[in-house]
Amino acid sequence: MTEDKRWMARALSLSTQAAAAGEVPVGAVVVLDGKEIGTGFNAPISGCDPTAHAEVRALRDAAARIGNYRLPGATLYVTIEPCTMCAGALIHSRISRLVYGATEPKAGAIESSARLLESDAMNWRISVTAGVLAEQCSEAISSFFAARRAEIRQRKTESSR
Repeated sequence: MTEDKRWMARALSLSTQAAAAGEVPVGAVVVLDGKEIGTGFNAPISGCDPTAHAEVRALRDAAARIGNYRLPGATLYVTIEPCTMCAGALIHSRISRLVYGATEPKAGAIESSARLLESDAMNWRISVTAGVLAEQCSEAISSFFAARRAEIRQRKTESSR
């Protein structure tokens, strides 16, 4: 197993914690010099915090652990393509590399709906690797939303009786 797959598998394991809490299952891990220095999973609903995306939480954890808000040389692994907010956080944190699993066609800001990291206005460049364990990452999200839709249908059926 490559290092990228190893760390993406770790991010996937974190995503299950988000799902267990009723959150969209996204997990993230920050790695520096081959060591895990920060982790996060989605918690905006349970935390009443619109910024509590997995990436932001992992960056906060890493920065607190190393005692610096800048993380040059570090890699962030995340199960889904980051949104605009998270892409901005990656730039501000000075992450050197981003590795993500599944693309996010609606809100992805790396290659899908925007290509934020390629903008001339950005003052930091981040190396990007996409598609690591993409099928597993995509399945985690798809399964979550399929189950959520089934719950909604069930509630509608019960309320119409």
